[in-house]
Amino acid sequence: MTSTTSSVTVPVTYDDKSVRGFIFFSVFWGLIGMLVGLLAALQLSFPGLNFDLPWLTFSRIRPLHTNAVVFALVGNMMFAGIYYSTQRLLKTRMASDLLSKVHLWGWQLIVVAAAVTLPLGITQSKEYAELEWPIDLMVVVVWVAFAVNFFWTLAIRNERNIYVAIWFYIATILTVAMLYIVNNLALPIAGTKSYGIFAGGQDALTQWWYGHNAVAFFLTTPILGIMYYFLPKAAERPVYSYRLSIVHFWGLVFIYIWAGPHHLLYTALPVWAQSLGMLFSLMLWAPSWGGMLNGLLTLRGAWHKVRTDPVLKFFVAGVTFYGMSTFEGPLLSIKSVNALGHYTDWIIAHVHGGALGWNGFMAAGMFYWLVPRLFGTQLHSRGLADFHFWIGTFGILLYMVAMWVGGVTHGLMWRAENPDGGLTYPQWAEVIEAVLPMYMLRSIGGTLYLLGWGLMIYNLLATVRGRQPVAVTVTVPKLESTALPSSARLIFSTPIAISVLGCVAGVLFGLGNLALSTVMLVFLLMLVVWAGFLMYHSTGTGKHVWHQMIEGRPLAFSILTMLAVMVGGIVQLVPGLVLEKKVPLTASGEYAVAPYTPLELEGRDVYVREGCYVCHSQMIRPFRSEFLRYGEPSRLEESMWDHPFQWGSKRTGPDLARVGGKYGDDWHYRHMLNPRDLVGASNMPAYPWLRDAKVDTARTSTKLAAMRRLGVPYKAEEIQGAAGALLEQGRRIAEGLAAKGLPLAADSELTALIAFLQRLGKNAVGQN
Repeated sequence: MTSTTSSVTVPVTYDDKSVRGFIFFSVFWGLIGMLVGLLAALQLSFPGLNFDLPWLTFSRIRPLHTNAVVFALVGNMMFAGIYYSTQRLLKTRMASDLLSKVHLWGWQLIVVAAAVTLPLGITQSKEYAELEWPIDLMVVVVWVAFAVNFFWTLAIRNERNIYVAIWFYIATILTVAMLYIVNNLALPIAGTKSYGIFAGGQDALTQWWYGHNAVAFFLTTPILGIMYYFLPKAAERPVYSYRLSIVHFWGLVFIYIWAGPHHLLYTALPVWAQSLGMLFSLMLWAPSWGGMLNGLLTLRGAWHKVRTDPVLKFFVAGVTFYGMSTFEGPLLSIKSVNALGHYTDWIIAHVHGGALGWNGFMAAGMFYWLVPRLFGTQLHSRGLADFHFWIGTFGILLYMVAMWVGGVTHGLMWRAENPDGGLTYPQWAEVIEAVLPMYMLRSIGGTLYLLGWGLMIYNLLATVRGRQPVAVTVTVPKLESTALPSSARLIFSTPIAISVLGCVAGVLFGLGNLALSTVMLVFLLMLVVWAGFLMYHSTGTGKHVWHQMIEGRPLAFSILTMLAVMVGGIVQLVPGLVLEKKVPLTASGEYAVAPYTPLELEGRDVYVREGCYVCHSQMIRPFRSEFLRYGEPSRLEESMWDHPFQWGSKRTGPDLARVGGKYGDDWHYRHMLNPRDLVGASNMPAYPWLRDAKVDTARTSTKLAAMRRLGVPYKAEEIQGAAGALLEQGRRIAEGLAAKGLPLAADSELTALIAFLQRLGKNAVGQN
């Protein structure tokens, strides 16, 4: 079936009420998220700002800040842009007002749930996926409502071919659904607690397949769609290159999905997976910069307007930050660069350049352009918007430069050695003191960016004060369907054959041996050359070229997009399913790595709840400096029972993979109550409430039973006697502390945490 435009016209009244709602919540939650981020930044310089309160502790509010910026600010902004542009590009109202309302208010309910649960320590401890299982289910329901509404609108459109912005929206909706569901597969044990079904290395691989591509398909592809719509609208010029748009889209959606393992370089993950992530990360330079240039070159002949129009200033800066971020990301995936930058504040600079420079500036530009049109008026103050641009730009640049300097300082000090081969800076406090000035500069930069956001709020409120929303009604030609043999033509066309062959070759490349992978790589390159040749010579012939054919068929387009993103996931995740099975056995046939005792498991849950993973890694890399500082490099099997993994992504504090036995129980006791009693320069929060809080021993056996269902080899008698074993191990720790004048209950959460910390690095059979 193909669609043609008839002479019949129909009136269409766009649903802009949802657009206004998403804009309001994006601006509001953005303010909250930045305020929380500023508090978290200040806490690293002034630990007293943690106030010894659980819900205000840095390790709990840092995930709140992340979720507020990513899912509340950018998420709502993204939905506003999609709803506004989709209706105009498809020349029809959104298919269901009810689904639009479910989406709008359901998403805000999710944000509120996150704002309540994360400070309470209810978390899965996965980057960008901290929310527990009931909220995950809410996310799925709301996302399905969004997807149904969007694809239903595609089905009733009055425009034959779908514009490039719609391509990116399709990729976003389909891929985010796949990523979120797979990464959040979990076994619930209570309304606020679950254990992910993946463990250790497989969990790490799955998490960063999700985490990296959450950045790709939540923070990048939908914003690129918004760029392709709003930037040409603001500049009053067409997109620079249709052909470059095609290369940008398909190159990005195919390559991006493979790049996740670059977050795990020099870990215990197999080298093939690390190398795969690095290779595809480097390949991302091409489509990413192609998209950036397509955006900037759209402004050719309109640069005089950029000097006077604050909307275009924000868009130009946003697209430029996109280019910077997509240059820096592949750069950081080069192993030698990653060895210096990973776990440091350099990564913080990179992330904020993308979130606040790219996403934040695109949001501001869109709001300044869109809000006056939604209310049929002019922006209250262009001068104030200009000031916002300059103060925001200076703020984010100051932030990034401070974190670049701090990050490189981190990396160089960690690896510095004396002429005699020892560490130049063996004490962690020396590193903290060196970067404290950079933390202060970071806070100043963040404050300036926040002030700019406040100016935008005032400007937008002044713009809409006393104004009524505008209802936009247009008359458009109705699209009708006519039976033609083109569907069969599409299914058996050369481009579809090339796409299918490419997907099969991609899977064989990833799963095959060296010889097969080499052959498939050559074959893939030949396919790319062939496809490029056909595309070049078919353009301008007056016929329906291959891409125009699928642009008129959203179902075919969606299927091809899904195939493009699934290939990389299959290649990465399927081999990883056997990672944990390659674990050595003892002479008696037991696993060489012992499961956690009941007390240690409870202590690990306390560790996760308190967000210790935010500042501490549990992954020693194979560098001499790390061997000197921490001990033997980590092995894959050591984390085989960890649901979820705790390899970490940032070292504000030292690595803990082999901290067990390094200090006495009394040291951990004092350190958790007030770190500065032992390390004067420490910026770690205190956790005094752990001393009095008690472990819920009635639930311990349930936790062990759940772990057994996930493959951890607990015996039935161990599960039944979990509470007794917990108290017995706790009493030994408590008695040792009491002998030193430090009273602590056997079932205290602090006792459990001490047991867990003392276990780390001593998890072989017989070393409990």
